[in-house]
Amino acid sequence: MRTVKEVSILTGVSVRTLHHYDAIGLLKPDAMTEAGYRLYGDTALARLQQILLFRELEFSLKEIKEILESPDFDRNRALQQQITLLTMKKEHLAHLIDLAREIKTTGGNHMDFTAFDTSKMDAYAARAKEMYGKTSAYQEFTEKTKNCTKGELQNTGVEMMKIFAALGAMQDAAPDAEEVQAQVKNLQDFITQHYYTCTDEILAGLGAMYASDAVFSTNIDKAGGAGTADFVSRAIAIYCGR
Repeated sequence: MRTVKEVSILTGVSVRTLHHYDAIGLLKPDAMTEAGYRLYGDTALARLQQILLFRELEFSLKEIKEILESPDFDRNRALQQQITLLTMKKEHLAHLIDLAREIKTTGGNHMDFTAFDTSKMDAYAARAKEMYGKTSAYQEFTEKTKNCTKGELQNTGVEMMKIFAALGAMQDAAPDAEEVQAQVKNLQDFITQHYYTCTDEILAGLGAMYASDAVFSTNIDKAGGAGTADFVSRAIAIYCGR
């Protein structure tokens, strides 16, 4: 067990911040001494790691608390999402560094602003939050599926995979082709009908996850063939960017 001061030294998180996390119920100590001092064990430290990873990705404390306390919280999936988001952030920073170097070399005449675009990263983060948060989409999903049997849910999943299979068969076409975009619309309508209202914003987040999340991309590629997840992601980006 470690005292709050020892945890602060170990993690770089201030004692004041640790006290605040305790006060809002985000990070409780594993035990208290008779004198009322906080003690932190491996369980609390593991939770603190999760909190700090989410904070690094600019999730609010309220969002983190909802995610960690969600009955659907999956630590391994959360870690994969964090890895994906951190990788996106790393690539974003690398592009900014490259741009800054080029501006320095050219004397400031390089008018390219694409390196500042964080839309893909933002969409992925938004979707990751929705998977655990108490959003209207999550509540709608819960309401729509509460009376469904396991078999019915599996059948719905199979039907959705057929849409991905159809999109996979279109990979010889451009992602902005009319028939591809029509199938993306079909996917959006299917999600709205069976899961929750799939706005363009939500669909954009899904598209980012389809290509970046290993679980999603593996299943989608199984349905439509290698490269389907990336193809669908690009088609959705075009659809939502119209």
